[in-house]
Amino acid sequence: MASWGAPGDKIAPAISLQAEPFPLSDVRLLDGPFRDAMLRDKAYLLSLDADRLLHNFRVTAGLPSSAEPLGGWERPTCEVRGHCVGHYLSACALMYASTGDKALKEQTDYLVAELAKCQEAMPARGYNKGYLSAYPESFFDRVDQAKPVWAPYYTLHKIMAGLLDAWRYCGNAQALDALTRMADWLKLRVDRLSTEQMQRALGNEHGGMAEVLANLYAVTGNPDHLKLARAFNHEAVFGPLAAGQDRLDGLHANTQIPKITGAAREYELTGERQFYDIAEFFWDRVALHRSYVIGGDSDKEHFFPTNDFQKHLSAETAETCNTYNMLKLTRHLFEWEPSAKLMDFYERGLYNQILASQDPDSGMMAYFVPLQSGRFKTYSTPVQSFWCCTGTGMENHAKYGDTIYFHGRDALYVNLFIASELHWTERGVTVRQETKFPEEDTTTLTMECAGPTQFALRIRHPAWARKMTVRVNGWWQRAADGPGSYVTLDRVWRSGDRVEVRLPMRLRVETLPGSTNQIAYLYGPVVLAGDLGREGLPGNGQEAANQLAYAPRPAFNAPALACKLRRAAAQAKAVKGRPLTFALKTEEGRKILLVPFYRLHHERYAIYWKMD
Repeated sequence: MASWGAPGDKIAPAISLQAEPFPLSDVRLLDGPFRDAMLRDKAYLLSLDADRLLHNFRVTAGLPSSAEPLGGWERPTCEVRGHCVGHYLSACALMYASTGDKALKEQTDYLVAELAKCQEAMPARGYNKGYLSAYPESFFDRVDQAKPVWAPYYTLHKIMAGLLDAWRYCGNAQALDALTRMADWLKLRVDRLSTEQMQRALGNEHGGMAEVLANLYAVTGNPDHLKLARAFNHEAVFGPLAAGQDRLDGLHANTQIPKITGAAREYELTGERQFYDIAEFFWDRVALHRSYVIGGDSDKEHFFPTNDFQKHLSAETAETCNTYNMLKLTRHLFEWEPSAKLMDFYERGLYNQILASQDPDSGMMAYFVPLQSGRFKTYSTPVQSFWCCTGTGMENHAKYGDTIYFHGRDALYVNLFIASELHWTERGVTVRQETKFPEEDTTTLTMECAGPTQFALRIRHPAWARKMTVRVNGWWQRAADGPGSYVTLDRVWRSGDRVEVRLPMRLRVETLPGSTNQIAYLYGPVVLAGDLGREGLPGNGQEAANQLAYAPRPAFNAPALACKLRRAAAQAKAVKGRPLTFALKTEEGRKILLVPFYRLHHERYAIYWKMD
């Protein structure tokens, strides 16, 4: 058992962690859909003009700016302006760690230096020392007075998290200094509120404030930072969850999920069991009871009763930010108690929402993933949208290497079957995973070792794979525990050792929760969508400045299936020569192609199908 923390942390976890992720810089993606998505995202990050991103910060600080303002949620009149700049800092730092491209570090360093200038200039504008944002400090007065304002703490969290990532991944000391000054400013504001006033203020969406402050405490060791993190614990939400009560119906989904990642981080740093209970129960309720087949959740951004899924297939289902945050939470739980169940959910959300949310033509991101049949994906524009899901999208595709592998003191976990190369520096081991999964059902792990070294190689046996076969240097190994477990190979490893894994996939169906006559098709972990064509689609690549621009357009109902549940899988037949593609026979005798949802773009589609 282990109790280590992130490199550079002064405060070690108070609990015994069972597994730890590798630094992003130790994992490199190889050719495949995830690397393609990462490179598209990198190109987008490098295409953005730093001075345009900085414009609102400079104007707020009273500094000159001749840059053209950005649009959408970064326009000068939008109350959450600045949030995507925080995401952008995080994304550039993550992408630098993932690729080593120095242009990303240069962009990060420039932004940090210019933001620090804005922070220094703020007091001359009448703001308290340490304040840094793209909007006036008076927004926080409105929060304290329970007056309408759009989520200034939410935006502040993004900026603080971006600065922390700039320090952690790019080694930028100026970023940590600016962040610490922001925390000093925040202490001034929070200390003047009573507990009751602060709890009332938390009724305004505040993002991951507890999480970033807990992370800052781990870095600095300053107890004031942990106290600040605790001040953002929303008791109206935490109380029921700690008691094992699901009172999430009607709540804004993505307001809640970052609160829970904050609780998870506080559990790690304090060992207080209530935070474990909150995080574990919330994950169970959302991941296993409130999620659609793609791993996403919510309709019109809100949780709904778990017996009402049939009423909640709309143009506004599955906000992508939610899945971004649920996958972050899943990683925390895996560190505490590694399990295939957690990684089965992670894989589902990663393939079927995160990878599926990026337009392969433009690299732009989807806000909602509509699950009403006959809908299509709407993507952000390069400089006129900047939705919350644009920001998390920048990060999503920059950090695909963060969960493929985890390690314990004497164990290496292979969680995901993504072509990649891992450098386990502490052990002098390089693992190269070569695969075309999921287009093929095999993956091969090849070892390169500085010298003979013993550790347990633990390979996930997914719940969707009835059987899994493993060979080491050509010799069959016994897969003991079956689906939903890890196959463990504990031995002395040497250079040239080769592990061949086969994960047979089959076509299967899952019912819509609470329904007996609506199903979705999957092949292995991959959700399959019916291609319903392009009729009535806008001719601009489905990009929009407003995430709801095309929601009023009519949906095209998918044909029904003329079968009962037990015969549903038999209605789809594999198409020869086209991996992951099936022909689905409908009630009318029509044949519709089923293809991986992550590959379906610029088409209307159906994921859920009604049966007679």
